[in-house]
Formats: sequence, C-alpha cells, structure tokens
Amino acid sequence: MLKKIRKKLLISIALAGLLYLGFTIYAETDQLIVAFKKFNWLLIPLILGLTLLNYFARFLKWQYYLSLLDVKIKTSDSISIFLSGFVMSITPGKMGELLKSYLVKELTNTPVSKTAPVILLERLTDFVSLIIIAIVGAYFFEFGKEISVGVGIVFLSIIIILSNKSLAIPVIKFLERFKVLHKYIGSLHNAYDSSYKMLRLKPLVLMLLLSTVAWFFECLGYHLILSNFGIELGLFWASFSYAFSTIVGAITMLPGGLGATEGSLTFLVIQEGFSKEIAVASTFIIRVVTLWFAVLIGVISVTLYQIKFGKIPIGPASQGETSNQL
Repeated sequence: MLKKIRKKLLISIALAGLLYLGFTIYAETDQLIVAFKKFNWLLIPLILGLTLLNYFARFLKWQYYLSLLDVKIKTSDSISIFLSGFVMSITPGKMGELLKSYLVKELTNTPVSKTAPVILLERLTDFVSLIIIAIVGAYFFEFGKEISVGVGIVFLSIIIILSNKSLAIPVIKFLERFKVLHKYIGSLHNAYDSSYKMLRLKPLVLMLLLSTVAWFFECLGYHLILSNFGIELGLFWASFSYAFSTIVGAITMLPGGLGATEGSLTFLVIQEGFSKEIAVASTFIIRVVTLWFAVLIGVISVTLYQIKFGKIPIGPASQGETSNQL
C-alpha cells in the first residue's frame, strides 16, 4: 500500500513540478525571486498554525460523525486515521480519503459502507461552506456568479435527495433491478442509512457551522499572505478568492485541484491590478502551507500508522476481497 501511495505521490509531485515551473516562467524567474525576498518568512509558523486549526476543526467533524454512527474507536487511533487520510489530498475530489474508512474497518471491524458516507459528508459540508462564502463574494465583487450559484445548486440538490427518503429510496430500489448491482445493494442501503443520519437538520447545521470555522482559518492565512505582499483587499476578498478558487479546483476533479486552483488564485490577484510575480508568489505560498503541508502530514501519519499496526494490506487483490465484506 505504501508503495502505491508513494508512486501516486511522486507522479503528483512531478506534475506539480511541471505546473509550478510553468507558473515560474510566466511570472519571470528573476522577478519571482525578488517577490519571495520581500515576503516575511517569520509569518510561516503563524500561517501553518492557522492551517493546523483548520485540521483540528475538521477532525472534530470527523469524530462527531463517527460518534453519530456509533463507531467505537480510541481518540488516538481516530486522530491517526484522520491524518493518514491527508496523504490522499492529491486525489481527484479527495475521494482517495476513503482510505480512512478502510483503516476504521481494520481497527473496529466496522463495514466500509457504514463509514464511507462520512467522507462524503465531510466533503459535502466543506464545499457548502465554501460555496456560501463564494456566492456572497461573487455578488458583492461581481465575479463568478454563474459558477458559484451553479455549483451551489448541484450540492443543494444532493443534500435534498439524500436527506429525503421519499426521493432516495426509489433511486436505490431502481438500482436493485440491475443484476450486476445485486451484491452491492446491501452496502448501498447501509451507506444510505449512515448518510441519512448525518444529514438530519441538527447534525447538518452544526457541521456546516464547524466547516465554516475550519475554512475561515485558511482564509485568514491567505489574507495574511496577501497583506504581507501589500495586497490590502481585506479579509472578505481573500476569503472569497480562496473559497472560489478551491471550488474551481474541486469541480475539475484534478488531483488536489492542481492547476485550476493555482490558476484561479493567480488570476484573481492579477485582475485586481497587482503584478504577476506577486500573484504567483502568494499562490505558491498558500498552496505549500495548505495542500502540500497536508500531504506531508499524511505521509508521516501513514508511516507511523504502519509502524504501530503493521502494513496496510490493501491492493488490487485484497480490495476485491474487501468489497464482498462491505
């Protein structure tokens, strides 16, 4: 498993290297170096601290969902699994974080189908929080209305369907007609039961609020980076820019939103009249202290997990065996 993760990481890092090389050439290397020299690097510990607060708030959400589903697991093990999922931050839509459900199964024997919806709800509440920020900012700054509202409608539709049994159950029953899906129907019902519990009004509202708090920390970190470069557009603009760019990266389904998120962040700063080297430098820094910092934590956590519990025995063969045990 670790070899497969390492291979994917190396591929993503290689792609990111080519991408960032392109941004560097675009910004002109000499000018970009000058921009980096202007940055106060003593701010990095503070910004990383804000990122860690984001992770802490999201861990509380993960823990709350597990308790809601009556999954009994030690807090220390839960933290280890949660952080290990970060190694999959550079998978499309971060859905590689389903690794967390597999690890929960390994330690508690809880079916993957029961906890997999936790990852869905984590992403769902994250995106809805970001979408709310993006929509408000889109109308205030008159940019990106169509994208923000369009994505908002999609996610609102998903919530309405999943939280309404009269809509969801008929869909599941329709899928039962297909013989090829028969062996997965039990898992599908199990997954929907978990989703329904987490989408009740109280859990949904509480976790949306917690998600908003979590992402505020990273928005604040981006604001500090921009301010340090003399981009005084305010915390609200920084929050809108970061939320909108994160959404754009997510809907492309590219690993970690690579390219789309960086391009959006850079474009929005340039559009406000700032130089391309400042725009690229600020983009590089925020991505390192959020996306790549998360990947680093994930790599360390997976390594420590395997030291404590042994190698994670999941591959093409074992995945096939596991799917029958969901």
